[in-house]
Amino acid sequence: MSYEAFMKKFLTLRDPGPLLFPKGKGFLHSPPGVPVTLPPWLSEEDIEYFASQHEKAGGLTGGINYYRALHLSWELTSAWRGAKVTVPTKFVAGELDLAYYMGGVNGYINSGGMKKDVPWLEEVVVHKKTTIREVGVVDVLS
Repeated sequence: MSYEAFMKKFLTLRDPGPLLFPKGKGFLHSPPGVPVTLPPWLSEEDIEYFASQHEKAGGLTGGINYYRALHLSWELTSAWRGAKVTVPTKFVAGELDLAYYMGGVNGYINSGGMKKDVPWLEEVVVHKKTTIREVGVVDVLS
């Protein structure tokens, strides 16, 4: 799969389920040969730029492997274990954001766990039936 095809499929993903890339089967969320319609906030020029930057950097493997190995390299973040975020905070997500469902994040946020770690959490805003990429700047700031 080309970098352009991957970027189109990934950036237009509207499935909050697990992100799957089974070996030899490609990107399951968008079958091969199915055209991707870009939303108004994403242009072909954007796709070309993102794809060229990933290609220049040698691909996606480094970034993906960082997350794959996080459970093995936890010591990279151990200095922040138990740390609190002590600035006024507003958490904004889209209901269809992949990251909102990864590793129980939505349960952590909605059960009060985030408030314990972010004592100055002023507001949690989860936009319905959308991803954060689709939410306008005015909507986020208001």
